[in-house]
Amino acid sequence: MKDTAIIWFRNDLRIHDNEALTKAITDSNVVIPVYIFDERIFNGKTKFGFRKTDIFRTKFIIESIICLRKKLQKLGLDLLVAIGKPEDIIFNLAKENKSSWVYANRERTAEEVEVQDALEANLWTIGQEMIYTRGKMLYYTSDLPFPITQTPDIFTNFRKEVEKFIPVRKPLPIPEINYCQVPNENVEWGEIPTLEDFGHDINRLSESNLKFEGGEDVGLRQLRHYLWDTDLIANYKESRNGLLGWDFSSKFSPYISQGCLSPKLVYHEIKRYESERKSNDSTYWMTFEFLWRDYFRLVGKKYGNLIFKKGGIVQKTVNGLCEDRDQFQKWADGNTGIPFIDANMVELNKTGFMSNRGRQNVASFLVHDLKLNWQMGAEYFESLLLDYDPCSNYGNWIYISGVGNDPREDRYFNVVSQGRRYDDQADFIKHWLPNLQNVPNDLVHEVYNLNKAELTNYNVILGENYPRAMINLN
Repeated sequence: MKDTAIIWFRNDLRIHDNEALTKAITDSNVVIPVYIFDERIFNGKTKFGFRKTDIFRTKFIIESIICLRKKLQKLGLDLLVAIGKPEDIIFNLAKENKSSWVYANRERTAEEVEVQDALEANLWTIGQEMIYTRGKMLYYTSDLPFPITQTPDIFTNFRKEVEKFIPVRKPLPIPEINYCQVPNENVEWGEIPTLEDFGHDINRLSESNLKFEGGEDVGLRQLRHYLWDTDLIANYKESRNGLLGWDFSSKFSPYISQGCLSPKLVYHEIKRYESERKSNDSTYWMTFEFLWRDYFRLVGKKYGNLIFKKGGIVQKTVNGLCEDRDQFQKWADGNTGIPFIDANMVELNKTGFMSNRGRQNVASFLVHDLKLNWQMGAEYFESLLLDYDPCSNYGNWIYISGVGNDPREDRYFNVVSQGRRYDDQADFIKHWLPNLQNVPNDLVHEVYNLNKAELTNYNVILGENYPRAMINLN
């Protein structure tokens, strides 16, 4: 009797460095790869009523699945695709095909754990087993010098214990498929859904948000572009706080979050670049960012649902943060009357992307200036961001809000001075807020301070073609 394995693809949409794929092919005679568009994630709502997965990330994932299916077909396999609940669909598939195991990349946050636990419980009723694998982090937790429960609460302490002492394992090669591992012809592989299948209005898509294309092939191409074709990585530390354009940052994050790129592959490619071309503060800083990503995931493992709670991992009683929907909507729509904030929010709403510098500023403004509940902002980011990852998203929000991994309680950003510093020529503001095009660059950051005659001269009417400032920042 042939051993049949099901590979449940989740946030590991690649064939390189894929432990689940490698182990399943090594251990099994027949392999059935599966991806389920979980109806609760693609059609569901967050607590505050936002779509859990808005159009930009849905588009990116659909493209990634199209790529994954093609790559598996080239290996001699295929990819079963369906919409529904993984714990039901995969269970029925396992029962029908009398599989022995379901391989899956283990997730650690509540919603994902609930689904994998439900599937595991279902499989036990028919004597089948879940086999969990790894692949989202640079480091294997078994290689770390401390158990997860003793992960340092300060990032610097974590970095000092890990960075220089724990090697990053080499990525796994793409496995070879034996022709007999293809399942029988009775498997219905299914059609890959479209954006319309999830109720999205494709008219929201435009040239400004089409540059991000999902898939392993595009992710590998972007890695090659940023390192070998352009040497852009050699200036990353200087350019990373940029705001406008494609090349100021690596743009790896959406590919990492959906698993189109392996963190280990990127790390070792950077190390090869350092060996063959150049090693400097910028190449180091890129790997430093991956350390932060690992750290937030470990914090999520250590503290569980506390990263989603209002009081954060410090379980602090938070007073004075309200949930004023009108105030929040102005922030979300980019109608605060503060140009630097509005430009960043308009970019997010139109593309699903925002720079790291922008994210810190709009989060600080929501929490510290508007005094709104940070959870509203975190859920809005969850809905829209191409590179959404639960641990990184909520970890950064609790960090900014003073209830996370930050020795400073008040991580406040002066958004006007930040705008002047990082958008000194106002190129970013004017790109996303064309109604301010005529305002001189040195005045646009505080357009709300201009008198009526100046505003008229620059074709700006506060309250009509640009909103009045929500609060006084003078």
